Amino acid sequence: MSYGNQGDGGYGAQPPGGGYGQQPPSGGGYGQQPPSGGGYGQQPPSGGGYGQQPPSGGGYGGGYGQQPPSGGGYGQPGGYGAPQNPPDNHLVPAILTTLFCCLPFGIVSIVKSSQVNSKWAAGDYQGAVLASEEAKTWWKRALIVGAIVNIVIVVGYILLAVVLVANSPGYY
Repeated sequence: MSYGNQGDGGYGAQPPGGGYGQQPPSGGGYGQQPPSGGGYGQQPPSGGGYGQQPPSGGGYGGGYGQQPPSGGGYGQPGGYGAPQNPPDNHLVPAILTTLFCCLPFGIVSIVKSSQVNSKWAAGDYQGAVLASEEAKTWWKRALIVGAIVNIVIVVGYILLAVVLVANSPGYY
């Protein structure tokens, strides 16, 4: 596209039929282009254009910014990044290790496992997963500590029995 004869080195006048932003002689207004020349502001009559969405073709049923028809993202409820099912709260092992193994660690495990469902219901998905992992960690710690304590107690009873039998008056 030519800007026409620039003449004496200045900007000069634009030619009568072209140029960017030139208004038609019939009045016109902001952004209106002459009917014959087209231009940046006018949409083509065929229905295409920069700001227009495609009718119903490609993607998920038309439109560049629309969500997939499943309602969420990647087949998950609640949008992108949300796990599909709530994580396991580990409440049963937490209660069992509290009763039979180690009371302090088991209580921490019960508290963490009770936070899983409340955080999930509040929409804090990452917090629910973290609370689930912490509940699992604490009931496993309770199990290990309880097992060690019980082994020490059994060994202590065995040693006590051996000492008592060895020191009894009719042993020799």
